[in-house]
Amino acid sequence: MDDDAIPAATLVVVRDIADAAPELLIVERTAAMAFAGGALVFPGGRIDDIDAALGAGSSEAAAKIAAIRETLEETGVAVGLAPVPTPALAADLQAALIAGKPFAGLIAAHGIALDLEALTLFARWKPAFHHARRFDTRFFIARAPSGEWLPRPQAGECEDAQWLSAAEVLDRISRGEASAIFPTLRNLERLAAHRDFAAIHADAHAHPVETITPWIEERDGVAHIIIPDHLGYPVTSEPLASATRA
Repeated sequence: MDDDAIPAATLVVVRDIADAAPELLIVERTAAMAFAGGALVFPGGRIDDIDAALGAGSSEAAAKIAAIRETLEETGVAVGLAPVPTPALAADLQAALIAGKPFAGLIAAHGIALDLEALTLFARWKPAFHHARRFDTRFFIARAPSGEWLPRPQAGECEDAQWLSAAEVLDRISRGEASAIFPTLRNLERLAAHRDFAAIHADAHAHPVETITPWIEERDGVAHIIIPDHLGYPVTSEPLASATRA
């Protein structure tokens, strides 16, 4: 990992819907955010020192812990915890996290353990675009907890949080009603091809996870942004002009 790339983690929470495309937990970042302000993203954030300590020296474990913690803090949806707390308890835990209470102490006080096996590595992205902040982000997938979970967006961080299919998000972006950063867009396209969590999970195991750093290449006189074509993504080349508009 380059020294200037901030370690981060993102969680794609998948809710199966009978006779319809699965829904994903999607967050709209507030417009004032320094990175990806106003964009639709999956919940997540940087890996902090406490995540690393809980991960006991494993960078992937630390990333999973960060993804679980950030998803709970940003949306109030509890994933990767055993036993799964009730939505009411999850809301209390969310409020405590927002107030700055340490994650490990919170779950321990309620007899809750981390269930890192509930998360599966799906992708890893480290774009080298000219942004003030550069992230090395692991994307994980996980099945949504059973029951009715109404996302509760974290004030000041998230404008909204809701369940949407990948196709719905892509449609909003194509109509100019929403925006997404490049890795989110490519992952949405990949997720949209699958009918349920089992298919997404199988896709995660069917392709290698390699760190993706997109590059610029001229094709037929037009600058394109390119990613490798063997990692499961249906779109691996897009004109730079349209990619930056998204």
